[in-house]
Amino acid sequence: MDLNLTGKIALVSGSTAGIGLAIATTLTQEGETVVINGRTTERVNGAIAHIKQTVTDAKLQGVVADLGTQAGASELFAQFPEVDILINNLGIFASKAFEEIPDDEWMKFLEVNVMSGVRLSRHYLPLMLKKNLGRIIFISSESAINIPAEMIHYGVTKTAQLGLARGLAETTVGTNVTVNSVLPGPTRSEGVEGFIAGLAKDQAIAPKQVEKEFFEKVRPSSLIKRFATTEEVAALVAFIASPLASAINGAALRVDGGVVRSIV
Repeated sequence: MDLNLTGKIALVSGSTAGIGLAIATTLTQEGETVVINGRTTERVNGAIAHIKQTVTDAKLQGVVADLGTQAGASELFAQFPEVDILINNLGIFASKAFEEIPDDEWMKFLEVNVMSGVRLSRHYLPLMLKKNLGRIIFISSESAINIPAEMIHYGVTKTAQLGLARGLAETTVGTNVTVNSVLPGPTRSEGVEGFIAGLAKDQAIAPKQVEKEFFEKVRPSSLIKRFATTEEVAALVAFIASPLASAINGAALRVDGGVVRSIV
């Protein structure tokens, strides 16, 4: 399917690995120029090289900036003052008991998972509205709805993203600009791979057994009983970013493998 994205410029925050990298790859396959973002030159260049192995004619640019900080956002804006599509993908997660999460860790999660999207949207949304064309997509999580007891701070920031996205969508009334959220379920990203490997090592069991037990005990409501691929998430994001999704605005769209039992 031609998503009519050729010629557009998309920024994907935190796009050197995992879901962000998959989104960037999918968008380049659709003919977009994609801005790859990471905190180090090595990671950004590595992501660009990785995408070019799959998409030989990929149109890519890179920006090294920590978008979890105001300084990093300012550096980005200086290099890329305007984009057509903003994917607020940057995020961190960690498993930790609530009583063991100190204030500084809460603030770090809020800065990276929420304020990065606030700053980028605050800059790019007015420009999109002025042109009467644009897309902003927040990569949230099913954890925004099913707050996980083992990482409450992560779940709270993902819920905040939903509220932020819906509020921004309300400012686009009557325009061709849309703001939506995508809620992946458990996804086999680089971070999750490391998480599984760590648990397997700690428990002295095979990674496949960790995955099996995860869906038996931690996410028993999953209908697919496996981790989604990053490409499966990226496919939905690419569609929402396209002109074909022009009637979808202010929505929270799930690609969660059926983990969330609610039908709305």
